[in-house]
Amino acid sequence: MDNDSNNLGKIIKQRRVITQLSLVKLAVATGVSVSLIDRVERGERFPSARTLHRLAKPLGFTERELLSLANYLSPQSSSMVERDAQFMKLDPYVAIVLSKEPVEVQRAIVSILSSLKYIAKGIV
Repeated sequence: MDNDSNNLGKIIKQRRVITQLSLVKLAVATGVSVSLIDRVERGERFPSARTLHRLAKPLGFTERELLSLANYLSPQSSSMVERDAQFMKLDPYVAIVLSKEPVEVQRAIVSILSSLKYIAKGIV
């Protein structure tokens, strides 16, 4: 398979591991077979939009995020990022800098920040 499938599969597997879902639990939650999820994670199969739709919520993605990662939807433009950043109270500079990074880096940063936020809430 091509590099895009492999990258998407790595992102899906990484998120599944971070959310502490086994292949079986994810399959039960989504109605997608264990073998299909496994093949997608290994980059042997590129998922359909319907499969991605089913996987999105249990993995903590929005449907749009996962479909964008798979290149079924085009990524947001810089101006859209600025507008969305203002709406969400995100510093526009940070949003623009992150929007220029590869999606895998963006996801990793968000995952790290989510983990830190969870840890901080436990400490307070």
